Amino acid sequence: MLLVWLYGVMSVGAVSRSVLQIATEFGRAPLAYTLSALAAVVYVFITYTLVRGGETARRAALVCCAAELVGVLTVGTWTLADPGAFPDATVWSDYGYGYVFIPVLLPVTGIMWLRKSRRPAAA
Repeated sequence: MLLVWLYGVMSVGAVSRSVLQIATEFGRAPLAYTLSALAAVVYVFITYTLVRGGETARRAALVCCAAELVGVLTVGTWTLADPGAFPDATVWSDYGYGYVFIPVLLPVTGIMWLRKSRRPAAA
């Protein structure tokens, strides 16, 4: 339940942030704002699959959590290696520093929980 709640909060935060930034300042940092919108879509989808439940939804959430982790690590490293590429922060900048590192911790926790919650194969 906590995982669903955290993904829900991140969904609201990322959607709100990306909509506002894209609507008002897109020309200032299009890459950063597009990546924030992508993060928002990922958070919303994972929240939906966690709420929906079932084996197919669990597998979809697991794939998305893995993709999210790759995104956070890629964007986090990119923002540290080339800060000039990002005139404004994304949700995943500096591994989620602006969000108390929740963006890097959440997919790891999600992957661990989803793998643990897998139903054993029928004998």
